[in-house]
Amino acid sequence: MEPNNQSMGKCHCPHHKMTPLFIILIGLVFLLGALGTISITIANILWPIFLILLGITKWTGHSCKCCKGTCN
Repeated sequence: MEPNNQSMGKCHCPHHKMTPLFIILIGLVFLLGALGTISITIANILWPIFLILLGITKWTGHSCKCCKGTCN
């Protein structure tokens, strides 16, 4: 039997956690910008960078070889 990174229907592959992490970071940048914790200029630079990283992550990680394609 080959190893499978799933248990109870949830994948435990570290690369599948990148997309939610980037979405959280984008939201955090907007929140900190709205609260005035970071300057709007910095927020306007950071959120597109996080979106680009999210796109690269999704583009390069579309097939899951470690789970044999069973993860969503």
